[in-house]
Amino acid sequence: MEKTMDFRVAFDFEIEFSNGGGLKGWDFRLDIEGDSISDAELSDYIVQDLRLLMVGSVKILNKRILQERHKRAAAAVKPVLRVPESKKSGIIDLSPVVRDGQATYPGLPAPSFKDFLSHEDSRGRYVDGVTFQIGRIEMMANSGTSLDAPYHRFPDADDVASFPLSRVVDLDGVVVRLNGMRSRPIEPQALMAVSSQFAGRAVLIETGFSSRWGTPSYFVNHPFLTAGAATYLRDQGVVLVGIDSLNVDDTDDPSRPAHSILLAANIPVVESLVDLQKLPSSGFRFSAAPVRAEGMGAFPVRAWARISG
Repeated sequence: MEKTMDFRVAFDFEIEFSNGGGLKGWDFRLDIEGDSISDAELSDYIVQDLRLLMVGSVKILNKRILQERHKRAAAAVKPVLRVPESKKSGIIDLSPVVRDGQATYPGLPAPSFKDFLSHEDSRGRYVDGVTFQIGRIEMMANSGTSLDAPYHRFPDADDVASFPLSRVVDLDGVVVRLNGMRSRPIEPQALMAVSSQFAGRAVLIETGFSSRWGTPSYFVNHPFLTAGAATYLRDQGVVLVGIDSLNVDDTDDPSRPAHSILLAANIPVVESLVDLQKLPSSGFRFSAAPVRAEGMGAFPVRAWARISG
C-alpha cells in the first residue's frame, strides 16, 4: 500500500457571531500543509473556508493531525460575486451633507458657511441681471466625510497635496458588511470571509452606524478597527480603508493603532462614509478626492462609487 505524505486536521469548533447566534461543528476536517497547525491559524482557516461574516470568537477543541490524502485540488476556484441587476450602473454618493453650524466631529468647531459676496450684494457689479455668489468657509479638516493622508499621523510623510491621486480615485472596491454588530471592536475574524478580494482594492466597512449621522449618538460608542484588524488589512494588500463611522480608531484610545498601522503603510483612511448599503459587495470603482491643500494631513472629500455596468 502506498504511503501518503499528506496531512489533514480533525477538530471540533465553537463559533460565536458578533451580531448574536453561533455555530458548532465536530470532527470537522481540513487539508493542511505540513504536519502541524496552531489553534489561531486553524481559527482563521475555518472562518475563511466557510466564508463566515461577523465572527466574534472561535474556539478549537479536540484537535488532532491525521495522515490522510488531501481532499481538494491544489487551487480552489474562487466564487464569482454577481452584481444585482438593480445596481449594475450609476454613481452612488457616499458622503453626507455638511451644513452650516452642524457639528460633524466631537470636540471640534462646527463648520461655518457664509457669504463673502451674496447675489444681492453683487447686483450692479456686472451687467443688469448678472449676479454671483462667493462663499466663505471655515471648517475643520475632519468635517464630514474626510480622507486621512499619511501626514495626518506622521510629520515626514505625504500630505493630501503630495499623496498620489491614483491612490484615492477610481479604485476597485469591495464592501465588508458588518451591520448588526453587538460589540464595537472589529477584529480580523470579521473580515476574513471576503479577504480573498482585498489585494489591490479599496475596502469599505459597512457597520450601519452612518444611520446616526446628524444626531448626538453619532459621536459615541462607534465601531472601530482593532490593531489586529488594521494589521490584517495591511497584510492583505488593501490600498485604501473606509468606514461608515466616526473614526477608524477607538476615540477613547490615545494610541490610535489603526491610523498608525495603516498610514505608516501609505494606506489612506476615509471616515464618515454613508449609504454603503446602496453598493454591491463588489463590482464598483471608489473615489474620494480632497482639495490639493499643502500642509494638510486630512481634508473633507466628496466620496462616491461608480457601479460597473
